[in-house]
Amino acid sequence: MQRFASLLLAGTAFCTTLTGCMVGPDFQNPAPPKANSFLPDTPTNLVGAGIPGGEQQKIVQGLDIPGQWWEVFQSRPLNSLIGDALRANPDIQVAVAGLKVAQENARAQRATLFPALQGGLGASQNQTPTSLSPATASGATIYGLFTAALSITYALDIWGGNRRQIESLDALAEAQCFQVEGAYLSLASNVVAATIQEASLRAQIDATQQIIAAQRETLGILQRQSNLGAIPGGDVATQQAALAQAEATLPPLQKGLALQRDLLATLTGRFPNEDIAAKFQLNDLTLPRELPLSLPSRLVEQRPDVRAAESNLHSASALVGVAAANQLPQITLSAGVNSQALSLDTLFSPGLMGMSVGAGLLQPLIDGGALSAKKRAAIAGLQQADAQYRSTVLLAFRNVADTLRTLQYDALTLKAAVDAEHAAATSLNIAQRRLALGDTTYLTVLIAQLTYQQALLTRVQAQAARLTDTAALFQSLGGGWWNRDPEGPEEKARYLRCRPPTAQPASASKPSVAQAL
Repeated sequence: MQRFASLLLAGTAFCTTLTGCMVGPDFQNPAPPKANSFLPDTPTNLVGAGIPGGEQQKIVQGLDIPGQWWEVFQSRPLNSLIGDALRANPDIQVAVAGLKVAQENARAQRATLFPALQGGLGASQNQTPTSLSPATASGATIYGLFTAALSITYALDIWGGNRRQIESLDALAEAQCFQVEGAYLSLASNVVAATIQEASLRAQIDATQQIIAAQRETLGILQRQSNLGAIPGGDVATQQAALAQAEATLPPLQKGLALQRDLLATLTGRFPNEDIAAKFQLNDLTLPRELPLSLPSRLVEQRPDVRAAESNLHSASALVGVAAANQLPQITLSAGVNSQALSLDTLFSPGLMGMSVGAGLLQPLIDGGALSAKKRAAIAGLQQADAQYRSTVLLAFRNVADTLRTLQYDALTLKAAVDAEHAAATSLNIAQRRLALGDTTYLTVLIAQLTYQQALLTRVQAQAARLTDTAALFQSLGGGWWNRDPEGPEEKARYLRCRPPTAQPASASKPSVAQAL
């Protein structure tokens, strides 16, 4: 046994000297895009509409993003709802379980860097044919045979194939880590969007009910005038039709609200029959005055989808090294001790022990071009991953640019919608007073009612759009996962944390949105 241990130590030292090189490309992080802005004329100030939820907003270059970015809306019920979703949504649990799978696969591959030690015991009952000489010294033809063996094998990773495989699986685990971050970001964004949509529908329902009440009041005026013979009955019928049309717009809004409540229940891990206590109104959500805008060079470090694509590129790069190593000679060292005895109590007696030491070399000679084809496939996979990474970066930049433009024009839309609503309300008020005095026709009032109805609903929708677009900006910039505190439940699944963005220089650092608020 002492000799066996000496051979093992000598072999390990020999292996260490042989496993220094690694074939295949060494991965380097892609250079950040050369673009220095997202738009040729990035907006800095978004016009205000003069109403709550339509305040003027300022876009601040380099402002950091809080980990719980949804807190900028200053709604405790929303914060609580997102907390429930992050804890209970099955999609998050799917992503976390996928992360565990990727991590354990990488851990399993690391075992290839160490010798494999195996032990075995065997027992058999044997009978030698009478036509042959007995196999035992005693001459017995029936005998029991007991065996014990201990063997160690080690595949030398001379060309770094195993290490490249580990590198690839570690990169895939990191990609899955960013998929978890992406799932968190997507879920939080969906809850915020569903909440804003619920608030918008409630406002539209309230507005529609006000319009219905106003049209009923107009109908009453017309009916009284008709009874006095002041107006023809056709005007009353026309107003009845207008009232019926306004009432017909209410059920679809109520249906949309019910569906949003079902969506919120599902997002938070509930069944639709489990009611959510919180009811959201537009006035419950605050529009943040300052909005962050990350530097383009930092966007690729912040977006989970870009970081996942980068990790997939890293994995594909390592697989080229794996394919290259498979074409080269593979050396395996082995050693073992064994013992055989006719009885169990003598199995480890002196003189019954045997030992073997060996080495093997395997070099593919003719394989029909399979290994060459696999290497070419790995190179093509690297090219594919590189193109997918560049595509993801382009989509990320377009996403931010689109969101900035949307914020800019939706702010203008809301201001115009508020002005139109005020003008339509004034016009309707004047028309209704003139109708009551008999100074105008019913047709003028009806047109004013329809104009006001459309203006009111447009303003509500535009107000909700500004809130939704604000959330979309935080999502497009990566959501601040690198600042999350406390850590999310997925941290329990990690031995490999997602690499956060590199720290900004002290001179360039700025307070976060949360600090600005």
